[in-house]
Amino acid sequence: MQARRTATLLALAALCAACASTWTPRTARPGIALQWPYQPSRAKLTYVESLSGFTKRRGSGAALKAFVFGEKEDPDGFVLPVAVAIGSDGRIAVADMGRRCVHLYLPAAARYLKLTGSAQEKIASPVALAFDDALRLYLSDSVGRLFVFGTGGEFLRVLRGAGEEQFRRPTGLAYSPARKLLYVVDTLANRVHALDAQGNLAFSFGGRGDEQGGFNFPTHISRSSAGELYVTDALNFRVQIFDETGKPLGVFGRHGDGSGDLAMPKGLAVDRDGVVYVADSLFDNVQLFNRQGEFLLTLGRRGIEMGEFWLPSGIFVSESGELYVCDTYNRRIQVFRITEGYAEAT
Repeated sequence: MQARRTATLLALAALCAACASTWTPRTARPGIALQWPYQPSRAKLTYVESLSGFTKRRGSGAALKAFVFGEKEDPDGFVLPVAVAIGSDGRIAVADMGRRCVHLYLPAAARYLKLTGSAQEKIASPVALAFDDALRLYLSDSVGRLFVFGTGGEFLRVLRGAGEEQFRRPTGLAYSPARKLLYVVDTLANRVHALDAQGNLAFSFGGRGDEQGGFNFPTHISRSSAGELYVTDALNFRVQIFDETGKPLGVFGRHGDGSGDLAMPKGLAVDRDGVVYVADSLFDNVQLFNRQGEFLLTLGRRGIEMGEFWLPSGIFVSESGELYVCDTYNRRIQVFRITEGYAEAT
């Protein structure tokens, strides 16, 4: 009797192993249309959905495995999402400060991975993400490291500095497909380093100061489709614009508590119309500016409802024209559809 039971369990185990689970994003959508500016104005931004993690989609084999072995589903929800990046094939990467990991979702295979580093190098303080044009994934860890993962999520290596200069607090990341360079913000060094595909230093720019081209604790960086670099110069309460060689092109922003002012600027991104999106964690909103720094629109306010934020941080504009906002303390990422060719863009 015992032998028959053992054989049955082994057969069931083999069946379960053959029925691999697939994954799907866990999303929530509003019951009514939400847009900014409000109706009856034409929408610049329309609410799409919120993303709070990834869920295992159970087939018959997975359900059988749970029944036989008592396995409980791990919801793999976000705890403190601080950065998000979307790859050219639609893959999603989310840096989670609370879980000390990167959630990586590969939609083509409906596959989910939780990246924690390697056995010797564990992620401690994830801050920012960027994909290159080969879909390698870069993660800045603010304790002084840059993690590199392969296209399948496999750990490749850790970088600890740019040339002879050790990273002090690496934060924002942006990749240039035109120059094949990864731009790394080092907040404590008040500099931006440009690295090639092998991790070698191409050049650096910046330095401590409040003049144009100088920084006072920069944090985030974004590259526009026009090939310009936008840097959050956090304690100068402004955004600086550079070309891809590090030449200053412009600056906008001021400290204050009114519309168009900045108090705790963090993530930023630029859409194809040249509209600049700046998340402000103190205001709990995202403000929109044109290329000249003129204020256009405010998205959101403090709250827990859809379209509201609690300490937003990293943001990202996808190639398909969607704005992703890390609503960090609400444990979610909110997604908005961007209306291109909008009149305010000019």
